[in-house]
Amino acid sequence: MGGRLFLKFPKKINFSDLKSIFFISSLLYFWIYFFYDIDQISFDINLKKNGIDLSLSFLFCVLSIFLNAYAWKYIIIWFGKEFKNKNLISFYILTNILKYVPGGIWHFVERFNFIKKISNSQIALYSTLIEPYFMLSGSFLLGSLGIIFSPFYFFLILPLVFLNRKLIYLVLRRLGSVKGKVFEVLRLTNSKDQFEKRINIISFFPTKALLLEIGFVLSKFIGFYICLNTFYTSNALNIVYLLVIFSLSWTLGLLVPTAPGGVGVFEACLLFFVGRNIPQNTIFVSLFYFRVISTSADLLLSLPFLIRKLYKKI
Repeated sequence: MGGRLFLKFPKKINFSDLKSIFFISSLLYFWIYFFYDIDQISFDINLKKNGIDLSLSFLFCVLSIFLNAYAWKYIIIWFGKEFKNKNLISFYILTNILKYVPGGIWHFVERFNFIKKISNSQIALYSTLIEPYFMLSGSFLLGSLGIIFSPFYFFLILPLVFLNRKLIYLVLRRLGSVKGKVFEVLRLTNSKDQFEKRINIISFFPTKALLLEIGFVLSKFIGFYICLNTFYTSNALNIVYLLVIFSLSWTLGLLVPTAPGGVGVFEACLLFFVGRNIPQNTIFVSLFYFRVISTSADLLLSLPFLIRKLYKKI
């Protein structure tokens, strides 16, 4: 028709495939840079000289897990359920290692079942769905500090706008569509009706839970910053700039459930954002040790849960 070019766009975008593509692309990007600089990379470390720094990094990663657990507790309280059961925090910490299991939903499943037993399926469902959004909001709020570099970062506060009693149902509906696999595993019907049920939200804005999530991301960042300074002692590092790109990289790892615990995605994104501001061989080594340290913290605290699971199978 008169030289017109017609382009056919898919009626429905398959976000699952897009996330898988992004995950694979991130791994390829990371490994290409790794092999490009492999002759300059050395993972040797002097424990006598750097042992204290790495131990501090580990302690901040442990602290971040506890802050995350308490944030989850206050999310549940925000929905109107007060818990006298002290096992809530410990159960969250024990199941944290399950986020590294392929699929990225098994820690949600365990926590849903736990809350359902001591409360009801409605509270269990809401707290399961909304927790990642709290983490995303806290991380993006820290990332918005980048406004001192560019006005673009102002838009990172948008998720925070929806984190209130009036608009929370919109957030839950969206999370329900994104986390479709969660509904399948929990054998729940993903319908609009369940979001119309009333919940007794105790305040307009979840201040305590959000502050704890911000503390969670900050603790992770401090652990990374200590690890980076172990291998790169330059005074030219801009700590605000590093915090911004760390928050964005960590968030992208969170948003891609194909990557267990954000493995590969976080590292590739941070590597991309850092560019040549930090020597490539240094950032590779720092990212490697930080991943080992943060995963070790999860594994150590989750060890009793894993032993119990293995004991039941024997």
